[in-house]
Amino acid sequence: MGPYRIKIINRIAPEGLALFGPNFQIGPDETNPHGIVVRSSQVDTDDYSELLAVARAGAGVNNITVDKATEHGICVFNTPGANANAVAELLFTMLGTQMRHIHEGVALCKELAGLDDAGISQAVESRKAAFRGVELAGKTLGVIGVGKIGVMVANGGVQRQMKVVAFDPFPALENIHALSYDVKLSRNLASVLQQSDIVTIHVPLNKKTQGLVNREFLEQMKPGATLINFARGEIVDDSPVLKALDDGKLQGYITDFPNRKNLKNPRVLTSPHLGASTEESEENCACLAVSELKDYLEYGTISRSVNFPTVESIPSGSCHARLIMINRDIPGMIGFATNIIGANNINIASYMNESNGLIGYNIIDVESPVPQAVLAKIEAHPDVIRTRIISCHN
Repeated sequence: MGPYRIKIINRIAPEGLALFGPNFQIGPDETNPHGIVVRSSQVDTDDYSELLAVARAGAGVNNITVDKATEHGICVFNTPGANANAVAELLFTMLGTQMRHIHEGVALCKELAGLDDAGISQAVESRKAAFRGVELAGKTLGVIGVGKIGVMVANGGVQRQMKVVAFDPFPALENIHALSYDVKLSRNLASVLQQSDIVTIHVPLNKKTQGLVNREFLEQMKPGATLINFARGEIVDDSPVLKALDDGKLQGYITDFPNRKNLKNPRVLTSPHLGASTEESEENCACLAVSELKDYLEYGTISRSVNFPTVESIPSGSCHARLIMINRDIPGMIGFATNIIGANNINIASYMNESNGLIGYNIIDVESPVPQAVLAKIEAHPDVIRTRIISCHN
């Protein structure tokens, strides 16, 4: 099959787009794409009848209709970790700014622009005491969520001589192995909140985490602590946070998600969603998203999908075609597929099946063409969501 039609939504770094190659037709005006690369715009997968996959150049996928995509056998990718360094760097920049009152000090200096040098010197010496801050070293940093970004933040805290405690209800083994030995993992969220001078949130936005930071969460925090949210705005309920700031329960709130409520509070330090806004991060995200989408369309392989299992398989030497079967994860589907293929005198060179508890994904390399009638028999099964054929001679 080819060329594959790719719709580009938002600005995607050209270094990533260059990876597509001649077998792809790419552009922002494609109305019936096989694949989509997107950053922040909303994508309703039901709007595209031939869509096979969506690659999000970033970590969060709340701008994509993932549930609809899964129902129709559309694979959704993200790029976890590609922007991790950018987010971690900005977080510590903003934290240092808050703790040392840098933004207030800069504002003072701008006020003094009209004075002579003697006047500036006098004003600086008389007013700088108002900006006396505290150091990060020795403070306890609580990290909620140890994905790629959470790991970098936790390790960054250790490098700054902070005591670091972390909590994640379902930590990935590869991320745990990347944590510094000096990071203490807790099995209890409340324990982390109660001992941390600074609590930073690094969890994905979903039904369980929306409004995670609420009144009950804040009541468990150490008095005078600072809260940081560089994950998603909806994870924090602003009203109880602002009340905690006004009551002195919280010392400060740092967020990358400004809104009408939090911009009015002087104890809130906001940045305009700049977490991943670096040249390096945008290039990393674009390259990873394009690679994921390209491999899926050309070979049917899957890595870093949020709704499909990971499946990596190189076509065997005797492969004529690669049959992809996407089904609901129920028993008997492998036998069902192999029986139909074998009954039609098609030899299977290799068979790989992976599942994630919801979706079963099958890569079946066969040594001869698969007639449309055979595909139709497979697709007639009520638990088969989608099939497609990929030539092994691309």
